[in-house]
Amino acid sequence: MTTDTIHTDALIVGAGPCGLFQVFELGLLGIHAHVVDSMRHVGGQCAELYPDKPIYDIPGIPVCSAQELIDNLMKQIAPFEPTFHLGEEVQTVQPIDDGFEVETGAGTKFRTKTVFIAGGVGSFQPRRMRLAGIEAHEDKSLHYRVREPKRFEGRKVAILGGGDSALDWVLELAPMVESMTLVHRRTEYRAAPASVDKMKSLVADGQIQELFGKVTDYRADDSGIQGITVTTLDGDTVDVDCDSLLVFWGLAPKLGPIADWSLDLNRKTINVDTERFETNIPGIYAIGDINYYPGKKKLILSGFHEAALAAFAAKERIEPGKKAHLQYTTTSPLMHERLGVTADD
Repeated sequence: MTTDTIHTDALIVGAGPCGLFQVFELGLLGIHAHVVDSMRHVGGQCAELYPDKPIYDIPGIPVCSAQELIDNLMKQIAPFEPTFHLGEEVQTVQPIDDGFEVETGAGTKFRTKTVFIAGGVGSFQPRRMRLAGIEAHEDKSLHYRVREPKRFEGRKVAILGGGDSALDWVLELAPMVESMTLVHRRTEYRAAPASVDKMKSLVADGQIQELFGKVTDYRADDSGIQGITVTTLDGDTVDVDCDSLLVFWGLAPKLGPIADWSLDLNRKTINVDTERFETNIPGIYAIGDINYYPGKKKLILSGFHEAALAAFAAKERIEPGKKAHLQYTTTSPLMHERLGVTADD
């Protein structure tokens, strides 16, 4: 936190993949950016929820994990030296004559010419269990995300959920754990059919147990959770031994303070145009999953495209009267300077 107002040409709200690529696109045009994110680390949903999940649709990269994508984006933007303000949530955005006055909940103040909202689905938290006292075991024997898969090696694991995240971790962890139980509240799954088929094969082979019902109680001692009680769809109760409980019930997305910024909202997204990806407030742009326009696809690669066009629009706003010319990175003097190469290289 700083007591002085920070002056900048660009402020990016959100440090997920699209927010990080926005740094790069602005940097190519000579615009330095400050980045604010409510999380205490960069990466957004990718780093928070599925850092080891493979991603296949980044052009030129056959496959990479979500965390590898974030790490590579950080390397890519390093020459432009962005300034990060992590663990802070933007609370207020007030238009002024030449831009905006912005303040975070931590009291950091900015005066910026442009604002880029790259907040994914907005402020989000995993949907948590509501059993009395269970929160005391969070990040110990109760987990809403997996950062180090090997920590579950040889353990008795129960996974709650029926979506892609739940089944992805069932399939990845099953070979290394002592026992695995999957608990889902209904008989239909929301995961990819191929993942469901693989999981069913593990059930048929006796490698994992599958239960349909709701966790209604748990057992714990000083070392952590030791088991759960599942009330099945038939009304029976089943006790399951587990020392690691992984819960993947999805996110509870909220726009948070963004909802009070006088933006043109479309449910929990922000309407933008498709030329500049500008909102109804000139100088505020929205990219990635947070925005909406006809034909919108919630893909990382779509967000990268939106970041490029938003950067050119912002350049012309920051330097009125000057046309922002397209320049290829192979011939960009700015890139050569930042990377320390010469034209002969």
